Amino acid sequence: MANISTLNTAAASFDAVSSQLASGPSGRKPRRIFAPRNIMLYGALTVAALYYLLPLYVMVVTSLKGMPEIRLGNIFSPPMEITFEPWVKAWAQACTGLNCDGLSRGFWNSVRILVPSVVVSIAIASVSGYALANWRFKGAELFFSILIIGAFIPYQVMIYPIVIVLRELGIYGTLTGLVIVHTIFGMPILTLLFRNYFASLPVELFKAARIDGAGFWQIYFRIMLPMSLPIFVVAMILQVTGIWNDFLFGVVFTRPDTYPMTVQLNNIVNSVQGVKEYNVNMAATLLTGAVPLIVYFLSGRLFVRGIAAGAVKG
Repeated sequence: MANISTLNTAAASFDAVSSQLASGPSGRKPRRIFAPRNIMLYGALTVAALYYLLPLYVMVVTSLKGMPEIRLGNIFSPPMEITFEPWVKAWAQACTGLNCDGLSRGFWNSVRILVPSVVVSIAIASVSGYALANWRFKGAELFFSILIIGAFIPYQVMIYPIVIVLRELGIYGTLTGLVIVHTIFGMPILTLLFRNYFASLPVELFKAARIDGAGFWQIYFRIMLPMSLPIFVVAMILQVTGIWNDFLFGVVFTRPDTYPMTVQLNNIVNSVQGVKEYNVNMAATLLTGAVPLIVYFLSGRLFVRGIAAGAVKG
């Protein structure tokens, strides 16, 4: 009897499938590729892409031209004869006042500012965010509120007090002082991101580790860190982009011999000595923006994952 029932069920299923096939396709009609909605969407995206890519194209082709060709006036035409001399001059020969060493000195100053600022700020912010998310200490909510307020205070309001503090400490105009400034100003928003990311992880992992006798640092290094690569990439990209592209802090808290790359770029572009060399200026601009672009393109997918997981939540 069981075999007969099974055969009857299979036959009924076969008849149902056959009837569906005979009646034709079912379900929602697929959307046309050239539907009005798609045309508007892709049209808007194309306009936005051209808006950002066209200046980049002009910068690249201008940096590969000689000055006689640039004087012809057609900025959109590709170079008739490609030359990398403007790039060499922008890196090692462009003059800013009495110095004619191009962007090279500013580049190494930016590296010396960037590396310790990124490492220290991310290390402190990750531990602070982990403590705020998993260890409820006295005054945690007040500390978290202060961090949120600090994340949205305009930098310009704090410049003069920080100048006085750095001067009293004897580190005004040094790379060490600028590293401290970048570290302090980067911590509020990074702590907020880390706190929200750690709060989104399963709390059962933390409780199980506590039951097994793991302490503060054991849980942080053995459980939290291995699961936190996306948010660390987000923090790294945010800090690299913000610190490398910074101009305000660089021009205020350093001196000519310790200027970062962005300040050197400004001095080269706005130099009033000699002929205005647009190809050198374009090459210098591309060299200055290369580092954050490379970092983002190498880790962009992890950035999207981490920023979604560490988004501001209630």
